[in-house]
Amino acid sequence: MNSAEIRRRFLNFFEKRGHKIIPSASLITPDEKGITNTTLFNSAGMQPLIPYLLGKPHPLGRRLANVQKCLRTVDIDEVGDAIHNTFFEMLGNWSLGDPDAANGIGAGYFKEEAISWSYELLTSKKEGFGLDPKHLYVTVFEGDENSPKDLEAFEIWEKYLPENRIYFLPAKSNWWEAGDNGPCGPDTEMFYDVTKKGLGDLTKAEFIQADEKRQVVEVWNDVFMEYEKRDGKVIGKLPQKNVDTGAGLERLAMVLQGVDNIYDTDLFLPLMAEVKKLSGDTRDQRITADHLRAAAFLIADGVRPSNTDRGYILRRLIRKAVAKTVGKIVNLDNWPTTTKEIIQGEIEKFSKIINQGVKEFEKIATGKKEISGQDAFLLFSSHGLPIDLIVELAKDKKITVDVIGFEVKFEKHQKLSRSGAEQKFKGGLADESEQVIKYHTATHLLHQALHEVLGDKVSQKGSNITAERLRFDFVHPAKMTDEEKKKVEKIVNQKIAEDLPVQKIVLPKEEALKTGAYHSFNEKYGAEISIYFIGENLANAFSKEFCGGPHVTNTGVLGRFKIIKEEAVAAGVRRIKAVLG
Repeated sequence: MNSAEIRRRFLNFFEKRGHKIIPSASLITPDEKGITNTTLFNSAGMQPLIPYLLGKPHPLGRRLANVQKCLRTVDIDEVGDAIHNTFFEMLGNWSLGDPDAANGIGAGYFKEEAISWSYELLTSKKEGFGLDPKHLYVTVFEGDENSPKDLEAFEIWEKYLPENRIYFLPAKSNWWEAGDNGPCGPDTEMFYDVTKKGLGDLTKAEFIQADEKRQVVEVWNDVFMEYEKRDGKVIGKLPQKNVDTGAGLERLAMVLQGVDNIYDTDLFLPLMAEVKKLSGDTRDQRITADHLRAAAFLIADGVRPSNTDRGYILRRLIRKAVAKTVGKIVNLDNWPTTTKEIIQGEIEKFSKIINQGVKEFEKIATGKKEISGQDAFLLFSSHGLPIDLIVELAKDKKITVDVIGFEVKFEKHQKLSRSGAEQKFKGGLADESEQVIKYHTATHLLHQALHEVLGDKVSQKGSNITAERLRFDFVHPAKMTDEEKKKVEKIVNQKIAEDLPVQKIVLPKEEALKTGAYHSFNEKYGAEISIYFIGENLANAFSKEFCGGPHVTNTGVLGRFKIIKEEAVAAGVRRIKAVLG
């Protein structure tokens, strides 16, 4: 059964049972305050529906079904095995509210209907996928301090499968949630035996071992969302009971097409055929195919390569794919023109980086028997060489690479990056230490100085601040000249020398907008606005911006301001890195 038929059967099955078919949301999560913007992409089928799972009425009613595009990088290191991939499609059907809330075919439903329909669609030869019930295994929630043992789900499953094919497992396996906030609850998962001979009845220990060996593959998941989580803790029950069921298209296709990995399904075969021409390593072929496929869907939803947020993820996917083929270009002639041009353009840029990086590698490797972890990380962080490529280059010279040392350096780098990402909605601050607060104030001085030197077309695009430096992104069409950078430094240092007071005022939104203080036009502000201004009064302040703080009380404590780098981030966006001495 091909993937198009799997989608069609799934949607038809639930449409006949009163579900309204809704389109897939974009991969890109909304850029507005709320639950969904805690991730850059929709990483689960339920994510776009969170407001309705929390109680907001959906315009099409209580029963919905769709095929949702998803992208997940949390387990990217697993990509290339039999079942993991970055971009995937989730087949989902939804009940928004329990049966007591309404009556009739459009009413909500809960465990009984969700489980019976899951089983029916999986096993029915007429309407469903025709899988053999003797190859099915099921897990249910064993209970903990947040929710009791799910005996109801167990008893429902006993109508369809023998007791020794139903296993109670802990929250790690059978509790579903999306991050530290939002709807959550116990689930029941369905697994299918993909061995040729069949495993037969299994004890719980044997089933767990079969799962680890990929002898059974998860094909469906029914989540019973009746709880809410805030700040990492379950705080109680939701106003309504919800059902969120999902089946990964790629894994379902693998089972229904009788292959032992998702990369041999019709979803990947055309791309895999091209990739196999470039690399002989199976895992590298799969990673390349996965990353290019994910990149294509990101581009289709409007993401473009850059050095921040979504664009950075796209850039890394493309570059890692190229690294796996050691710079050889995959034939993309049959792809959409825009997608092909963007990917090939990024590959060309990366090839230049690779060429320069290889020259640096040659310098470092000369006369050595091993590339140290520090040197490997330098090649990666400063010259753009992926560790896989560094290892390949080292093999050609019959020298080794201290990969463990590299990983230690890389993990330290990742922690710093994650710290910055976690503070995305806190002004880009890594923490609230004295030095970070100084740098935060310095960004306000820098912002105003850029306006004075480059003109009022300058606008802030983002910032990231640590105790070591500040990073400031801004809209400007051209590279800054040395003279322009010197002028900016002079203005900032002059204002530091003047020891100006840094003050805060809170105004109603309408009044705040009239002050001329810098702010983001895309941001949704509340009724009252906090404005920080640098100077004796708001009207004549050198700098004034909408900001939540914190800041120093006087500019004189900042020290000497120095721009250490000015570079391009994306088309029309520049980045300044600066330090205080």
